[in-house]
Amino acid sequence: MSSSWFEERRLNQAADNDEARKQREFEDERRRKLTRQARDDAREDGARRRREKAQRKQQRAAKREKTLTPANIYRKGTLILVGLSAAASLPAQILHFVSISWMLFPIGPALEGAAWVMAAGVAYADEKKLPMWVRWLLRVLSMAAAGYAASVNYEYGQSLNGNGLTAAEANAVAIGLASVTLGGPLFFEVRQWVLTLSASVKAPKQKADDKARAKHDRKRRRTFKDVAVRQKELILAAPFGTLKPEDAFSRAWWDVHGAPVGVTADVIEARLLAEFDVAEALEDAERSPEQVAVELLLADLFGPPGGDDGSAGGASTDGPGDGPRGGGAKGRTALGGKGKGRIRGEAATEPRKPLNEGDLKKVRQLADALGGADRLSARNVRETVGCRNEYAVRLRDAVREERGESQ
Repeated sequence: MSSSWFEERRLNQAADNDEARKQREFEDERRRKLTRQARDDAREDGARRRREKAQRKQQRAAKREKTLTPANIYRKGTLILVGLSAAASLPAQILHFVSISWMLFPIGPALEGAAWVMAAGVAYADEKKLPMWVRWLLRVLSMAAAGYAASVNYEYGQSLNGNGLTAAEANAVAIGLASVTLGGPLFFEVRQWVLTLSASVKAPKQKADDKARAKHDRKRRRTFKDVAVRQKELILAAPFGTLKPEDAFSRAWWDVHGAPVGVTADVIEARLLAEFDVAEALEDAERSPEQVAVELLLADLFGPPGGDDGSAGGASTDGPGDGPRGGGAKGRTALGGKGKGRIRGEAATEPRKPLNEGDLKKVRQLADALGGADRLSARNVRETVGCRNEYAVRLRDAVREERGESQ
């Protein structure tokens, strides 16, 4: 009994030791994780501070580069020079008039202010695109006020002769005061001229684009006169500024031609003709040289017949006469002669003439020579019979239907 108690106690002690060990390992792992997290946070904070410092440095460099452009230096430098001129000339004017009477104190600031207000008026007139006479009137008033203030400062400088200054020194002071008094508004006016001219000068690329656009508009108006007239009508009919010229041109093209921009009825006809020619070429692409030779031989042997109904010598609408071997019209008009009917002619509404039995016989012989009706095509039938394409298609389909090979 005693040994069992000791064994149980030993097991309990071992379990307690194992639990304590696991707890210590857990605490050690948690401290290591916290330490790693703290180090990672410190590294991230350091990297973030370095990125922010580099970003601030780049921003300062970009701002400095933007600020130190020739245009900014000229604009700001001129204003600094103008401020220094006013600071040098205004005290002399005030002292000059105060020396006469203290009640004349406002005259100096009024003269200097008049010159600057008129100069600012010139800049405002340029900004608002006022008439030229308004700008020149303001310039004359500004220079008149500045000139009078310069004469006052010149007299004040000359009056310093004998008051501690020599005649040469007094003359230098007089010239300097007159120069800065007159030069300030003059520098400001030159600055305004430069800025106005700079704003009116376009970049070479923009100038070339404007020139090319104007040339394109002129050629478009000359080439598509009807569309240009309709475009102008649409713009005038719409409320001012609500319809863009390009949108108006697209709508005008549709009104005149009934199709998207660049597409006309002639373009559609030419496209359909080209597509049909391609379809015929693809249809005949599988023929061998021997088959082509047989077709040409049959065409030479039979030649164009002289019948009335669908014959080559006739002038039937549905029969031959416009084909490559027939007499009659010269070539195709619209889609005539291509098996699709005319697009604009009256022939599209006329009844079809019956197929000529002689022509059917020739097509049957051609099918036998080629090895079957499935070898027939609109082109070889047309060349054999000497007819228009629409008539050839009907002949080919009729023979195929007779022999149970219609497609």
